[in-house]
Amino acid sequence: MSGETLHVYFLGTAGALPTPHRNPSCIMIRRGSDTLLFDCGEGAQQQMMRARTGFTIDAIFITHWHADHFLGIFGLVQTLSFNGRTAPLTIYGPEWVHECVRTIRQIGKFNLSFPIESVELGDGSWVRFNGYTVTAFTAYHGLPALGYVLDEDKRPGRFDRERAIAFGIPAGPLFGRLQRGETVTVEKDGEQRVIQPSDVMGAPRPGRKVVYTGDTQPIPQRLATIAHEADLLIHDATYDDAEEGRAAEFYHATAGQAGEAAAVACVQTLALIHISSRYTDADAHIAGAGRKFSGRIIAPNDLEMVDVAFRG
Repeated sequence: MSGETLHVYFLGTAGALPTPHRNPSCIMIRRGSDTLLFDCGEGAQQQMMRARTGFTIDAIFITHWHADHFLGIFGLVQTLSFNGRTAPLTIYGPEWVHECVRTIRQIGKFNLSFPIESVELGDGSWVRFNGYTVTAFTAYHGLPALGYVLDEDKRPGRFDRERAIAFGIPAGPLFGRLQRGETVTVEKDGEQRVIQPSDVMGAPRPGRKVVYTGDTQPIPQRLATIAHEADLLIHDATYDDAEEGRAAEFYHATAGQAGEAAAVACVQTLALIHISSRYTDADAHIAGAGRKFSGRIIAPNDLEMVDVAFRG
């Protein structure tokens, strides 16, 4: 697992209304050979072409059923079918996900080449993948809504080569077995000795964590736990701080409120997204978040990619 890449593609960063430079919500996370979509606003498949990500989608997670977060699924599944996909595609989401998937099956007058499955998630629901888990949490947006946490398994601790040699373990395949968690037996000074991985491995190290809030009112205290020490927090920042009242009226967050959440959660990087079409740039958003959070802040443009690296 230690060599798996974790790339986050910002395919759509607009608010409810697209602009000439921002598409509706769509986040692609490519973790090793897995590709997950988080929301799929209209035009998502064109954004995949522009970003040259291809169409190998393993699962789709929808935060809520506002059109700018799911309308792109209709065209995407038809494109996948035209391309000859046969593997099932699972769409995860909050209440009404089954109704949405039934509509997708019925509305297109063509035969899909693959089955579409639906799974309803709620607060604390989780989906297990190879080496990581995606967990849902409740967001507050005036209708059933979820955010998602992609959390990798812990990584093995660092291998102490000198200690292993002192135990009489020859350099070579036995090193690898110990690093994979296997027990080995060696002979030293005429005696056989069983060496446990814990004899030569340091404490387990955390994997990487990416948190996506979807659209939500501020939930800093929940994120203090859910997003604790996340490598990347992708947070609703529809409005700058001058529009705090409007943000509350429409169940959104301001950039400053996103910064507060990032600060209490002690995250590494805060990404501000779902930027309202009223803004021509995100300078005020970054400034507002920076008044609350001293870590790295980005307001990614469409098609930007963040490579989430391991820490330590």
